[in-house]
Amino acid sequence: MEFVWQGSRTLGSTAQILGGVLNNLYVPPHGFEFDIASADPPIQDNPLLYDINVQERVDSFVKLAVEQGKEFRTNHIMWTMGSDFTYENANTWFKQIDKLIHYVNKDGRVNAFYSTPSIYVDANHAENIPWPLKLDDFFPYADRPHCYWTGYFTSRPTLKRYVRQLSAYLQVARQLEFLIGKRKVGPTTDSLEEAMAVVQHHDGISGTEQQHVADDYAKRLALGAAEAEELVGSVLPILLGSKLKARYKKEINSEMKTVPHVGSGNTSRSPPEISYSPMNKDKLLKVQQCALLNISYCPPTEADIVSGKSLVVVAYNSLGWAREELIRIPVTNSMLEVKDSKGNVIPSQLVPLSEGFEKVRNIYIGDDSQNKHLIFWLVFYVAVPPFGYNSYFVTTSMANTPNQASKSSVEKLDTVGDVVLKSRDLTLSLSKLNGQLMHFENHRTKTNASIEQSYCWYNASDGNTNESRLQASGAYIFRPNSSTCFPVQDPNNYAPLKVIRGTLVDEIHQEISPWVFQVVRLLKTSEHVEIEFVVGPIPIEDDLGKELVTKLHTNISSVGEFYTDSNGRDFVKRVRNYRSDWNLNVTEPVAGNYYPVNLGIYLKDNEKEASLLVDRAIGGSSLTDGELEVMLHRRLLHDDGRGVAEALNESICISNGEPCQGLVVQGQFFINIDPVGNAARWRRTQGQKIYSPLQLAFAMIPETNHSTITTPEFSSLIAGYELPPNIVIITLQELDEKNLLLRLAHIYEANEDAELSQVATINLENLFAHRKIDKVSELSLSANQLRSKMKPLKWKLETGAQMVGSPIRGAPIKDGQFSIEIAPMEIKTLSIKFKYDN
Repeated sequence: MEFVWQGSRTLGSTAQILGGVLNNLYVPPHGFEFDIASADPPIQDNPLLYDINVQERVDSFVKLAVEQGKEFRTNHIMWTMGSDFTYENANTWFKQIDKLIHYVNKDGRVNAFYSTPSIYVDANHAENIPWPLKLDDFFPYADRPHCYWTGYFTSRPTLKRYVRQLSAYLQVARQLEFLIGKRKVGPTTDSLEEAMAVVQHHDGISGTEQQHVADDYAKRLALGAAEAEELVGSVLPILLGSKLKARYKKEINSEMKTVPHVGSGNTSRSPPEISYSPMNKDKLLKVQQCALLNISYCPPTEADIVSGKSLVVVAYNSLGWAREELIRIPVTNSMLEVKDSKGNVIPSQLVPLSEGFEKVRNIYIGDDSQNKHLIFWLVFYVAVPPFGYNSYFVTTSMANTPNQASKSSVEKLDTVGDVVLKSRDLTLSLSKLNGQLMHFENHRTKTNASIEQSYCWYNASDGNTNESRLQASGAYIFRPNSSTCFPVQDPNNYAPLKVIRGTLVDEIHQEISPWVFQVVRLLKTSEHVEIEFVVGPIPIEDDLGKELVTKLHTNISSVGEFYTDSNGRDFVKRVRNYRSDWNLNVTEPVAGNYYPVNLGIYLKDNEKEASLLVDRAIGGSSLTDGELEVMLHRRLLHDDGRGVAEALNESICISNGEPCQGLVVQGQFFINIDPVGNAARWRRTQGQKIYSPLQLAFAMIPETNHSTITTPEFSSLIAGYELPPNIVIITLQELDEKNLLLRLAHIYEANEDAELSQVATINLENLFAHRKIDKVSELSLSANQLRSKMKPLKWKLETGAQMVGSPIRGAPIKDGQFSIEIAPMEIKTLSIKFKYDN
């Protein structure tokens, strides 16, 4: 029942932990539940009462302990005394457990005591016996032959996306908070951090809570995000209006000791690393952000940019690498031009909104007749330094001038044949009839592949058929009533394609069905395909629950093998209809082959790799050779009997008198095909950009007076420095005025890339251009002890246990040393203390 689990091939034996299966789920043995509502008999030890039962209770305890002990390798066994919704009255538990321990130990056959997981692990380790070794993970899990817990990988996809979005925003807010100094009064990141922590509950982010609980999670997240947005909105004006230079004075001129907290009278200490003229305090910009950019709505960019005004667009990059990316903002004026922070006009393009995305906007914003059909995307490239920002200026332009944003050409196609999209290195062919991808050719890498992308839905089991054994699809469980995936697109009624072509980006707008829309997007500099989708409301008028997937079919010979990520870190090999630990009886050929996908999923043969990256946690699989599929949305009509006690039938209710309707999901995924062995670099780099998108902020200023922006471009790093391409910042959090918690992670596995799967060296002094480091200490991953004080346990393994991987770890940090090593898949957790001159 117990084993040593080595979950990472790269980290090898350094990642070994003791794992096991509890004897009785996670609840006490039968007869020893002591909750206030339990019917199990308490220990009656009062001799004046007739129902004294001490000996019977002790005998039952000993019998159960001996029976359980037969299934474990040592004399140590664990009883988990509790369950869901217990300990409302803790006294009922502890009173009985105290008695139980007393009388069992008095009996002498078994030694019972209060314990902890640490004590239990240490006791097992001290036995010095050999253990079996488990190398893979525990997915997919099933508690019965037809009951695979693979539905929750996708359940509540909009909550999953909200968490992912705010995770990136928390990183940005923490970095800006560090730059200006954490406030004792005024907005901080604490509320968002707490809300993000609470939603990590195993019935939170998983989507297996009741609807009112999901609403509460979202409310907490929104409140925390609002405070973090206020923080960001007050810090950026200070940075933009500051003359930044290195300062290490602890005492600052009294006139600089406070900085305004925008929107209130609160003040906070001035940061020792930033100097700005007091006269600028009254001229700070009013910076706005757009939390609803995902539904094409942003009031500051949609405002009329009149002559003589400039819309300032600030793009913040939380990654440690410089980035050049295409951004898009909604605008209502078609006569615009864009300048960079040096005053140079840069290319820009106007792209019309897709009808599907306009539909989503109108659901939430309302059908504003004044702006209807006048919203465009203004797209342009931005170059942003690492751990910093850059500013761009949007102004009105004269008609038909070279500087004006180019207008996209638009054509509708409903004929047979191909439509071709081209970038610098990539050519895509799509069917004019149904818009499906047909061919992918990368001229730089000489990669050719046939490719077809489609949407279909599984009919969710209602649990009422004999074959289903009363198991319905629900929040936890994915159970289609057959392996058939029904096409969404009507082959007899294709909607015309809308092809958008321009100088920076080409798009194809498609209506797959009345409830599925997508945009196929190819940037002129890109080697991958972006697909943005709008799904929902899923129709249920036919009383059928539906689980929507998109499939990507290629000509790659994958022989039943594919790969999914483990929490965005290692990629784990999956084999269809196979388990390495036992002979699998295939009872659910679809659900039993689904796995969680947080970063991406890919398959390969001897020549090519096809990769699909996602923007949130979802479920995915490869049910046919050469084919990938990911589940995008679920709308179900029955409960699956695992504790939620309601169907996963999400709806949206807008307070404008309209009836509620099923949930609409909007999102993106990214597709690439590379020569075998070359794809890891794209997956890792693009995956980080998806996870940590550029954060945009906006302000309106006089076009002829940019004096309010004295620092339009900024990086916290030493000039010209950026992190190595295999290293990312996971945590950067100021703990107090002098101390910082920093986590740096290596994002490659061993042997994943010929160049980047190597130990990386980082000089920490290069990360802080405006502060001086006094001391660096390496901590445990959870930052609650010095790594030098940790004593990892070394486990003896059974003869024949096959070790995988030879672990490589970066060297420990020495006193006074600011240069650190990080090995593949390693995360370094550091406490950094800064110093100030008096």
